Amino acid sequence: MDSEKHILPGAAVKGIATGLCMMAFFTLMWTGIAFGGLHGTSWWLFLLVFAAFAILFIIRAIKLFGVVKYFPALTSAADLAEEKRMGKWFGIIFGAEGLGIFVGINIVINLGYPDLVIPTIALVVGLHFFPLAKVFKRTVDYYLAGWATLIAIMAFVFTLNKTMPPNFVMAFVGIGIAIATSLYGFYMLVKGKEAIGQLPATN
Repeated sequence: MDSEKHILPGAAVKGIATGLCMMAFFTLMWTGIAFGGLHGTSWWLFLLVFAAFAILFIIRAIKLFGVVKYFPALTSAADLAEEKRMGKWFGIIFGAEGLGIFVGINIVINLGYPDLVIPTIALVVGLHFFPLAKVFKRTVDYYLAGWATLIAIMAFVFTLNKTMPPNFVMAFVGIGIAIATSLYGFYMLVKGKEAIGQLPATN
């Protein structure tokens, strides 16, 4: 009875799988940004680790999508309302993130600081984790938000103080945010494994 009582609904499992796909995409995206900064040096080989993480996330996401049908569907009005609420706020936050990136990029370019484009994107990405933490009630989002925001602020300082050349700042930001998305992906891997562990042994 207890195992049935605590088993995740299919919507939650699908959400984990979707999250893994997103983390795979964003890990590859930020790895590509880092590659742009490290291109021409032997350090780019280090980035293959993140590519391997992304492949792992995709493989596990496919497995989760395949077992969603074995999990119970949401039936109570309260659960359905909560899912709708989270979906609505996720859409709002995601939209605000896109708008924030667009506005931020235009501001730094018009101020004459094109080298701040990547740090600006990273800053908006970091900040968007804070409201997500509240919406999804996940403490891990606060840690990721703090880390990504710190990376972005450091990149601003390094750029304005000319501590690093622009390509190294790009690599610094790319690796820093790829670490965040990879850690988020591993968090979801754990949650996905726990979910599959709730299924009968026949699966």
